[in-house]
Amino acid sequence: QVQLVESGGGLVQAGESLRLSCEASGSTFGVTAMGWFRQAPGKQRELVAIQSNNGQTTVGESAKGRFAISRDIAKNTVYLQMNGVKVGDSAVYYCCMQRSLSHGLQASWGQGAQVTVGS
Repeated sequence: QVQLVESGGGLVQAGESLRLSCEASGSTFGVTAMGWFRQAPGKQRELVAIQSNNGQTTVGESAKGRFAISRDIAKNTVYLQMNGVKVGDSAVYYCCMQRSLSHGLQASWGQGAQVTVGS
């Protein structure tokens, strides 16, 4: 099993910056990508950013130009640098790990980190 632990969430004011971290432990073999999703109350979970092992990055529309994802593959850690946050960025941010296993692709999720942006 994989354990993903997020940190760095909290309350920030609009326009400020915040950095989320997520460290994976346990059965981390076969990792192909790590990233971040978010879910606001009453809304569906949406992609923020995800990065594969070869560095290919996909960024969600709401994060483009403001958020940056980075990884330390050796440490099985992924970061999300959030700049110029907006009230609309308030959500629970979930870390995600994708692994390629014998039976196919498997996604694992963290418990989530609450980010609240004040106006």
